[in-house]
Amino acid sequence: MELIYGRNAVSEALKSTRYGAKIEKVMLAEGVEEKAGGPVAQIIELAARRQPPVPVKKVARQELDRLTNQANHQGVVAQVPPYIYTDFDELLQANQENPDALFLVLDSLQDPQNLGTLFRTAEAMGVTGVILPERRAAGVTPAVRNASSGAVEHLQIAQVVNLARALDQLRETGVWVAGLEDEKKAVPYDKASLTGRLALVVGNEGAGLGRLVREKCDFFVSLPMLGKVASLNAAVAGSIALYEALRQRRAATASKK
Repeated sequence: MELIYGRNAVSEALKSTRYGAKIEKVMLAEGVEEKAGGPVAQIIELAARRQPPVPVKKVARQELDRLTNQANHQGVVAQVPPYIYTDFDELLQANQENPDALFLVLDSLQDPQNLGTLFRTAEAMGVTGVILPERRAAGVTPAVRNASSGAVEHLQIAQVVNLARALDQLRETGVWVAGLEDEKKAVPYDKASLTGRLALVVGNEGAGLGRLVREKCDFFVSLPMLGKVASLNAAVAGSIALYEALRQRRAATASKK
């Protein structure tokens, strides 16, 4: 079991069917506001509605500080199983006939805040699935769950041993692979075709896309840089590209009507 914290993260875990009856308990800081209709009251109601109901226990705020290593828990902590990933092969099979499948592939991101932000964006815009490498990359930890505001509970996230091989498998099902990278061959993000079956690959915060991953990309997409800073934060860049993909897909759908 592990501890997740933050009102949104705990609330979304209680709404999710991912854990069945395995959420052990919710802990609230003594004195936390339980105003009717407020976020804490909603958490208490969600816990009571689960089958079986999840026990809610009041504890000293200092105890929650200790349990979360002084994280910003907002007076709410829950004890849950480790995050349950989606099987990559099952994710592929379930979407092999989806003409608009959109996958987000994250190449060795290390920062939990970046990962959480991208998960939050991906969930907000209805990404089909997210793919991460198992090694040398951040996974879905309690900090990431908090940074995503609980979005991870509603995403299909798969971990793979070999990211380059996973990209090959995506391509075999008719998915085009677009690497988000500022290089000479890159197409400006608003000129690139981001419709249809697509995987958008976002690279590591420092090194960008790895060599083997770059070799699997069908084309590259770049964002305009008009200022003096060399590049955008990975989460910001990835979010901008994802929303451009959404814009293009909506425009394509509207044009068919």
